[in-house]
Amino acid sequence: MSENLPGVPEEPVVRKGMFGAADSGDTSGYGGLVVRRAPQISSPRPYGGYFDDVTDRLELVLGTDLADAIERVVVDRGELTLHIRRERLPDVMSHLRDDPGLRFELSLGVSGVHYPHEAGAELRAVYHLCSITHNRRLRVEVSCPDADPHIPSTVSVYPTHDWHERETYDFFGIVFDGHPALTRIEMPDDWDGHPQRKDYPLGGIPVEYRGAEIPAPDQRRSYA
Repeated sequence: MSENLPGVPEEPVVRKGMFGAADSGDTSGYGGLVVRRAPQISSPRPYGGYFDDVTDRLELVLGTDLADAIERVVVDRGELTLHIRRERLPDVMSHLRDDPGLRFELSLGVSGVHYPHEAGAELRAVYHLCSITHNRRLRVEVSCPDADPHIPSTVSVYPTHDWHERETYDFFGIVFDGHPALTRIEMPDDWDGHPQRKDYPLGGIPVEYRGAEIPAPDQRRSYA
């Protein structure tokens, strides 16, 4: 247990300048980013509140040991996150939506995250679910390696994931297998790369807006 961060079950780590910006005119703020806690956190039981009810019910409806579908469970800042094995994602999501004891009938969307330092799990898709029936919230995360950036689509479970998965693919390069039409939704079809990955260059592309040209981030004036 860290003496500086009570409640964090692992020693913190410090990583600076995750976007590679240093001593430049970068005004995005990411050049000075410091991450003060370890990324791999697993919470012990009991989780507290309704979190145990959710995990117990999910284990029951899956008809198997929870570890077969869930890599780890994280309870942090009053929120529950289930890290699901990617091959089990559609099955788990269907149970989360349909089971009367769970009923996470509303999805608030899909987003992506890029952790280039986590070998074999560099990319993640994140889903925020809400149970209107039971007034509960849940986060689901699924990881995949950069070398095999494939995660099953969940459009068949939550149809509104159609555009969300397209956006996550567009910005992070995660391929959602089974998506009805996985094409770019924000960037041009011939755009090179995925702009929200941490290895994507910040600078070099000026932006035109209403007749004015905004310099690239690495060429802007620094106010530090």
